Amino acid sequence: MKPTILLSLLLALPVLGKPVKVFILAGQSNMEGKVQRKLIDHQATDPKTADLFKQLRKDDGWAVRDDVFIDYLGRHGGLTVGYGSGDRTGVELELGTVLGEYFDEPVLLIKTAWGGRSIQKPFRPPSAGLPDTAKLEEELKNAQEKVRKNNEKRKREDPLPTMEDIKKGYGADYRNMLENIQRVLDEKDSLFPELKGHEPELAGFVWFQGWNDQYGGAELEYESNMKHFILDVRKDLKSPELPFVIGVMGQNGSKEPKGAMLTIQEAQLAMEKVSEFKGNVKAVRTDVLVDKAAEALYPTWKDNFEEWEKTGSDHGYHYLGSAIWHVRMGKAFAEALLEMQP
Repeated sequence: MKPTILLSLLLALPVLGKPVKVFILAGQSNMEGKVQRKLIDHQATDPKTADLFKQLRKDDGWAVRDDVFIDYLGRHGGLTVGYGSGDRTGVELELGTVLGEYFDEPVLLIKTAWGGRSIQKPFRPPSAGLPDTAKLEEELKNAQEKVRKNNEKRKREDPLPTMEDIKKGYGADYRNMLENIQRVLDEKDSLFPELKGHEPELAGFVWFQGWNDQYGGAELEYESNMKHFILDVRKDLKSPELPFVIGVMGQNGSKEPKGAMLTIQEAQLAMEKVSEFKGNVKAVRTDVLVDKAAEALYPTWKDNFEEWEKTGSDHGYHYLGSAIWHVRMGKAFAEALLEMQP
C-alpha cells in the first residue's frame, strides 16, 4: 500500500480517546442572546468598531469554526453568529472563540437557556426543597383564581390547577437543563460527526441569570438558591469541582446598583467566598464592561433611531442588545473559565 493511501486511511479513523472539552451555558434571556444581526454586521465592518470583532471574521464574513461546536436546544453546528434568540447572537460567540483558540482539543458548547426564568422557581435546584406550605397554598389560590376568571371571561371550563401542578413548576427548568445536556452528549456523534471518537470532558459551567428574581422577595433567597444550584449541578453532572462562572447581573451599567438588583449582585459575588467554592467558582461583574456609547444613546433612542440601529438593538434588561457589551462579557467569562482549568 502506498504511504499516501495509508496516511489517508489513518486520518479518516476516529481519534479514539482524545477529549472534547464540554462547557455548559445556562440561564435566562441574557444567556439566550439578544444582539440583532443587523447591528453586529454593521459594527463588524465599521472602522470605528471593527477591531473588536476581527477575531470572529473570515474572508469579509463571519467565521464558522471547525474546532468549536454548539448546540442550543436542538440547533447545532460550528460556532458562528446566530445562536441566540432567533437569528440573534449572545455571549457564546466570543466565549467559544477564546476557548477554541486556547485548547488544542475541540470544544463543545451546550447552551440551555429560556427567557423569563428565576432560580427561585423554574431553575430551583433540588436540594433547595420546596417553599413552605403557606406560600404554596397562596400560590395555588392565586393560580386557581386566575383560571376561574379566564373561564368566566372566555366561557371555558378549563380544570383548576392542583397543588401537584404548582409543585411541578419548581425546578422544571433545572430538570430540562439536565435532560438537554444528556441529550446532546448521547447524540454527540450524530449531531457533530467531526467529534466522533472524542470523549466528552466536562470543563466548565457558565450561569448568566438574575433579572426575574428581583420580584416578590425572591432576591432574599438568591444566595441560598445559588449555592444549592452549584452543589446540585456538580452532583448531577458527577463533576465535584467543575469550574463554575457566574455572570453577575449588571444591567445597571455605569449607574450604582440598588434594591433587589444589588441584593442579587451581592449574592452572586458571595459565591466566591464559600469555603468549598474557593478556587473553582468565579463571579464576573458585567456592569463594568458596559458599552458606554449604547448606554448614553439609549434614553433618546426613539428620537435617534437611525443612530441607535448602529449602536444598540434591545432594551436595558437585555444589555441594550449591545454587540460590544456581549463580546466583552463573552471574553471575560471565557478568561475566568481558563483561570480555573487544571
